Order: sequence, then C-alpha cells, then structure tokens
Amino acid sequence: MKPDLLLAIDNGTQSLKALVFDTAGIMRARRQVVFEPYRSDRPGWAEQDPEVFWQALCTACRQLWSQHPELKARIAAVALTTQRGTVVNVDETGRPIRSAILWLDQRKARNLKPLGGAWGLLFRLAGLSKTMAYFQGEAEANWIRTVQPEVWRRTHKFLLLSGYLTFRLVNAFVDSTACQVGYIPFDYKRLKWAADGNWRWRVLPVTRGMLPELIAPGKPLGAICREAARATGIPEGLPLIAAAADKACEVIGSGSLDPCVGCLSYGTTATINVTHRRYVEPIPLLPSYPSAVPGYYSVEVQVFRGYWMVSWFKEEFGWPERQQASENGQDPELLFERFLESIPACSMGLVLQPYWTPGLKCPGPEAKGAIIGFGDIHSRAHLYRSILEGIAFALREGKERIERRSGVAITSLRVSGGGSRSDNALQLTADVFGLPTTRPHLYETSGLGAAINAAVGAGLHPDFPTAVEAMTRVGDVFEPDSGNHRLYDALYRQVYKKMYRRLRPLYEKIREITGYPT
Repeated sequence: MKPDLLLAIDNGTQSLKALVFDTAGIMRARRQVVFEPYRSDRPGWAEQDPEVFWQALCTACRQLWSQHPELKARIAAVALTTQRGTVVNVDETGRPIRSAILWLDQRKARNLKPLGGAWGLLFRLAGLSKTMAYFQGEAEANWIRTVQPEVWRRTHKFLLLSGYLTFRLVNAFVDSTACQVGYIPFDYKRLKWAADGNWRWRVLPVTRGMLPELIAPGKPLGAICREAARATGIPEGLPLIAAAADKACEVIGSGSLDPCVGCLSYGTTATINVTHRRYVEPIPLLPSYPSAVPGYYSVEVQVFRGYWMVSWFKEEFGWPERQQASENGQDPELLFERFLESIPACSMGLVLQPYWTPGLKCPGPEAKGAIIGFGDIHSRAHLYRSILEGIAFALREGKERIERRSGVAITSLRVSGGGSRSDNALQLTADVFGLPTTRPHLYETSGLGAAINAAVGAGLHPDFPTAVEAMTRVGDVFEPDSGNHRLYDALYRQVYKKMYRRLRPLYEKIREITGYPT
C-alpha cells in the first residue's frame, strides 16, 4: 500500500502530542505526553531543559507505534509545530549549553546601549525610542550575552525550539520560515533573515552564522536521520516537511485562508488572527507573522495570559471544583460551565480588563488588569464569567484594529484552543462580537495545520487551497443572541473601551510608586 497518512508533532507549553491524520483531515491516532511547563529559579523566569521536549517527542511517538503498529508503514511524511518564541543555545554538535528560555519568561536585559547612528536618529524622530528600548530589553539574546557572556561565547547556533527539534530529527541546522516568531533578526515583511544593514542586527548580538537555514512551509527540511529513527521509531528517511508555529498552524487547521474569517485561539495566550496576502501591521511596528502558507501573512493581536486566566481562577478560587473533580475523575473546567449557565450576560455589571501581563503597546508596559463594578451581589461565579467576557472584549478590540489596518471586514469567527470545547464560551463569544462563531470539526487544529503542510509537501494534495478544503470542515455553529449582543455592545462601547484610557494614569502612578511592573 502506498503511504497515505501524515504524522504531526505538536509541542505545546504543557504537553507534546504525536498525531496521525489521513488526507481527509480525520485523526487516526493520538498520543500525548504531559510535562511541567517550566521551572522558575527566580520570579518571572521560565526555563526548561530542552531534553524534556525531545524525550516527550520520543515517548509520544513510541507509544503511538506501540498502540497502532499498523499505521507506521503508512506514514508518508512528518511535520512539526511548536510553541513560539522559546530559544535554545547549542554548540557545534547541536547540544544545548543552557536551559531553554520559554516564551513565558519575563526577564529583561538592563543597561543596554541605545541604538545609535542613522537608525537611532530615525527612531527618535518617529517617537519610537521607547519601543526600540523595549525590543532590546525583551530579547533573550541580549540577556544571555550580558548576564552569561561565557554561554554566549560558546553558542554556535541560536535556535527557536522548532529549529532545535528539527535538528534532532534531521541532523541539520534548518527551520521553517513560518516558525520565526521572536526577538530575532527576521524580516517579517520579506519572510527571510533581515538584510545586512537592518537595525535588528544593530540591537542584537546574533550573527548570521548563528542562525539556521530557512525553508518555506510545505518544503522538505530533510529526512529523519538514523539516530532520530532509533529514538522515536519514526522510519528513517521519511521527509520532515516545514510547517509553522502553533498559532499559524491553528489558523489553517481551522480552515481559513479568507481575510473575512477571524480565527480566535483560546489558549494560554488568546489571539485573533486573520490570513492576508498583503503585509499588514495590526499595530504600528508590531509585525504580521508568517503564515503556514507560503506568501501569506498572519495578522495577529494577542491577549497575553488569555485563557491562562482560567487556570489562575481554578487555582485561586476553584478549590470546591478541583476537589469534586478529583473525587469524580472529572476536569475542573467542566464544572465551571455551570457558572456560565447561571450568570446572565454582562455578569451583572462586573467588567474585567484582562491585562494580567502588560505588552508593548495597546496596552503599554505600564498596564495592569482591572475589574470594576463589584457589588454585594457578585460571587466567584460572576468573576468567572467576567473573565471570559473580558477576554472576548479584548479580542473584539483586536478585531477592530485589524479591520482598520487592513480595510477588510471580519464577518465570521472560528475558535480553536482549549476554551473552544465550551459551548457556553463559544455562545458568549458570538454574543460579544455579534458574529456567527464556529468551532472546527476537530479540536487538534494546530496538529491538523501541520499535517496540511505535510500533505502538500508529500504530494498527497497538490496545493494548500486544495489541502485546506479537503482536510478541514466547520463543526458546531453558534449564532449571536440579539438581546445579549445589544447588552454586550453597549457595555463594550460605553465602558470597556474607556477603561484603559481612564485607568492608564493610575497604572503609571502605581508603577512609579511600587516599581511594578518594571
């Protein structure tokens, strides 16, 4: 039998999944290995031994073949998608020389020399000096070079997690163009490493020789090497096809190549993405990211710590549900559904601004989370619903930014990620946006997006539009309730959208007095 199945490896923040799909987008097998998301030696740090990710990949694949031995010979190609912005320093042999710094890490490089010369003058004239200083401070490479200079001197390659795992699989320093999301010298508009004179080389210690070769999504990165085959059970010589970072894979895995469709991701970071052929910066100087489809861009607005707030609520306020779930073998989040069912739209006036982690712009680095409207009628159930409403409000604001910048109206929504499993959350989303909201036919949209790349690369589908049409379908559809939408629309326009502007001076005072956030 000619190989007709696809292996997708999806390395998230808290687990790694090995998934097998057919060319119709039906998942044939799945194995998941859970790990601690990170260790934190100091407040705000988030690091992980890269070997944890590799061993999870090996274990998940071996378990897959053990459970489904008949599928192994039918695999035509492999694709990899990973969390974004996690960096790994390796030596000449590809061996890590320090722990990976994860995308969740909040450390900052201090006392860096400002960008000078013509570029520095240009940024000063444009009023963007603080933005540039933010970029420099956030860049993991600057922190390592400044605080751990010996590690930086020994660094042969500075890789994203995708590049590190790709090296382990094919024994070559290559990575997908569509995985390049982070504080690296990447030209997001031209989808390649920045030109020699670009300002990014001036504010980062990275040299061109420290970076991997980039391959367009849908093209082969290499073949599974002998060592990887022994460790994972993936047949030696199978092609590893370039895919994309997890959010970009979610977008095509949800079936959208149309800029009229907004793709929401209800994950640790909540996002709204739209696929465009044209490069559009949703917020000036914040780039569009590479799409999982060559020549396309993924225009994105993020809500940091988005559905992480559900985990926060569970830990801080959900002890009864955690206890009950433990006794009954349930997921605590399923028990929170009754909160959404029992509390009316708008949470009886409780309004939440979900800026638990500040950003560069909109909100700015001084931002804090806020909840207003408390009264003696409010309970933790109201708080829970207001969290989901606040995330939806923030994503609606992101939708409007994208529409203004792109000139294209978003007319429908598709939702992926852990939060998409809740019918009540999807109905709430439809009501806040006033748009029909669907969930894809399959929950594993990130893995499916990687499989779509593998299908094109292996020639099982002739092109991306054909593969997306064949391998994705719309699942449940949630139409907005007109009465709830009127309430949400008034609360959003008259209260939520004014909160940040009104509270910003107080946030700045808090920062001035307490030093937090730095």
